[in-house]
Amino acid sequence: MKRSLRPLLSILFLMVVAALLTFRLTLRHGSIQLRNETPFVQIEELPALNETLLKYASIDIGESKLKEEIEELLEGNFRNHGRHRSFLSSGKYHIDTRARSARGLPVQLRSPEFYRVWLSFRRHLHDWVRKRRFQSDIMVELANSLGHSIDNYSGEKRGMGRKYKSCAVVGNSGILLKSENGGLIDSHEAVIRLNNARTGSFELNVGKKTTISFVNSNILHLCARREGCFCHPYGANVPIIMYICQPAHFLDYLVCNSSHKAPLITTDPQFDMLCARIVKYYSVKQFVENTGKPLEQWGPAHDGANFHYSSGMQAVMLAVGICDKVSIFGFGKSTAAKHHYHTNQKAELGLHDYEAEYEFYHDLVSRPQVIPFISDNFKFPPVVLYQ
Repeated sequence: MKRSLRPLLSILFLMVVAALLTFRLTLRHGSIQLRNETPFVQIEELPALNETLLKYASIDIGESKLKEEIEELLEGNFRNHGRHRSFLSSGKYHIDTRARSARGLPVQLRSPEFYRVWLSFRRHLHDWVRKRRFQSDIMVELANSLGHSIDNYSGEKRGMGRKYKSCAVVGNSGILLKSENGGLIDSHEAVIRLNNARTGSFELNVGKKTTISFVNSNILHLCARREGCFCHPYGANVPIIMYICQPAHFLDYLVCNSSHKAPLITTDPQFDMLCARIVKYYSVKQFVENTGKPLEQWGPAHDGANFHYSSGMQAVMLAVGICDKVSIFGFGKSTAAKHHYHTNQKAELGLHDYEAEYEFYHDLVSRPQVIPFISDNFKFPPVVLYQ
């Protein structure tokens, strides 16, 4: 009886194996179909790949170019940095009649006045280069470092590390024009505005209060062309915080700083590097998820060594570090809205990845724990994004 069952059992075994193989092939075929419908999985589901993206985001592909530029500047060679011509002429020892001291007098490059600026420029640039390294704890220290500089000017005694109770970061997107959030914006203890965007005639939508003016150094570079380095659309008493886009802009900072009543503060380069890594991570992550192309193709697709975070992104990061609650206004875009509410500009800058930054803002709101490169010692404040 048992022997007679052996052939039957063998047949059953073969049937089971065949069924399993068929099921496996079906799954494999099904996964292919699924992959066609949803091309790429989320990076968080692939820890090894995510680790690769983190390492790639930590590499600054523009580092060698930056070092070369800094070496030339420290040697006094501004010949190859024409973007700085509002302060210097193309030669080393020429007079640029547009370059003026705080008293409005032309500055001769060999004059004692310029020599003092030149020595200070070298000192600031050396210090900036020395500090320019990644530090994950920089967000923990932000309220102390920047708050101290602002409090010294305002005379407030808020205490070390004391943060603003609430902050509104006002972007410049055209979507603000239909928001009518002006009153809500002004209700915050601190209002941070970007790149000297004007508020006149737009108060209903953007408010009129400004506590901090946040700019990139290209904006100050334009201000330096004006007599007295005028750069105060919100009033001479509003502190200006800026990040350095180009090392040569330290000359603008030094010449203009003496004419500013309110403090003109440059961001810590460690803070700059943190922002750069975060934005690059989100940009690379979206690139891999949406295109499936290798990492090496990300650079050519995003302006290579010139890729950079936007002023708005760093202003948001600033608010996250110095405020107990953060509200974000005017970040986003619409086909029916202008790029900037106060200009007719429609095109976006290629060196920014706004889509990646939008994803970052949404993570700030709903799941800040997934944001990379920030120390676990830092506690994220509540963030609200108004569209």
